[in-house]
Amino acid sequence: MNNQERITLFKVALEKQLNPTQLEIEDESHLHAGHAGAAGGAGHFRITLTAASFNGLSRVARHRLVYDALKDYIPQEIHALAIQALAPNEG
Repeated sequence: MNNQERITLFKVALEKQLNPTQLEIEDESHLHAGHAGAAGGAGHFRITLTAASFNGLSRVARHRLVYDALKDYIPQEIHALAIQALAPNEG
């Protein structure tokens, strides 16, 4: 599976679980070429999303929700994530 196909799957999973009003997923795998995690084929991604489900939650709790939504893809498809999770009044 290529990283564009992965991004599509990740978007579906995040939309289903978190219903974001804004969602961007960037493939940053090329920045990690030669890294041990890249050798196995899993990618590095940056996710920026805004969702009402983040209202009142700490940064750690927000990240847990994102990881939970993507748990089926870690570590086979996702080696690393950079996450920016915002509540609607923050974005």
